[in-house]
Amino acid sequence: MVYVKWAITLIFWSFVAAVLHYTLPQHDIARVTDTYEKRIDPGENSWFWAVHDVGSDATTANRDVFFIQTRRSNGKVMVYRNEDTGWSWPPYFKVNSSNLQAEAVDMKSTGESPKWVVIRHYGWRNEFMSIFPNAVKIKPVDGPDYRVINWFNIIFLTVLFAIFWAIWVRWRRFRQSRIDPMLEGMGDSLDAVGDAVAEKRGRFRRWLNSWRS
Repeated sequence: MVYVKWAITLIFWSFVAAVLHYTLPQHDIARVTDTYEKRIDPGENSWFWAVHDVGSDATTANRDVFFIQTRRSNGKVMVYRNEDTGWSWPPYFKVNSSNLQAEAVDMKSTGESPKWVVIRHYGWRNEFMSIFPNAVKIKPVDGPDYRVINWFNIIFLTVLFAIFWAIWVRWRRFRQSRIDPMLEGMGDSLDAVGDAVAEKRGRFRRWLNSWRS
């Protein structure tokens, strides 16, 4: 029973960590190498694609999606999709994918004359499932050594931890004051019933023994 409890707890917190890691904003220092637009027909990975652009026809299954090709400061290649989120999840309320694409085009550069930018995004990159992180914002920076302090994540995770801690403390107090005494009372009642049954069995056995003698 203890192992089952720990397994459920581990699965729950792993799920919470995965959702937060996917949803919370991240920042990459990179230079834009190219941009393009591609027709996408989401299939099994449709959960990892955003909604149609705000104002477009939402009844069609496939749609055109902007992409931004980059090379990060560590030398690795990263491709971002550029989709509106609208009012859906995650709540970035992004409706400027076309403007963002124009900014990315204007910031394209080569390795000989690089223009470094910081790309704010969310999501994961998975080549096997064709999953791309969604770029939310792009702005120029001085160089590849530019450091980004993600204040939003720091504040959000601190508040979220405080909420979980407050809920856990109140639940623990409620359990100690209400549930545990009730369970102890039930246990005492069961013990009393067991003692009474044992006493009756002893009397019955003594009565049988008296007849046998």
